[in-house]
Amino acid sequence: MLLDRVVADEYDSERFPGNFYQGMILKLDRARGRGVVRSHSGKEIPFEFPFVAVVGAPIGGTMPGIDLIREGDIVGFDVGWTSSGLRVTTIQPRQQG
Repeated sequence: MLLDRVVADEYDSERFPGNFYQGMILKLDRARGRGVVRSHSGKEIPFEFPFVAVVGAPIGGTMPGIDLIREGDIVGFDVGWTSSGLRVTTIQPRQQG
């Protein structure tokens, strides 16, 4: 089927490992719990704690996982639409090693 082939061709496991977009933490304000991720295509997408989940972070606290990310880190991320527009909803820090 043509549709199955088109969908299969659109998925690129190197570009989207773990089904996440690839990007970089461009800005991170730890005091306010806000930041910006720059996507592979150059789009800048904001995020804000506690409305973003960091993969591998312990549960609880006001900003769980903020200590796992730094400005300049290459990360995987997912997005969602809010009343304020497009926002990062999940950040997956790159595995070290």
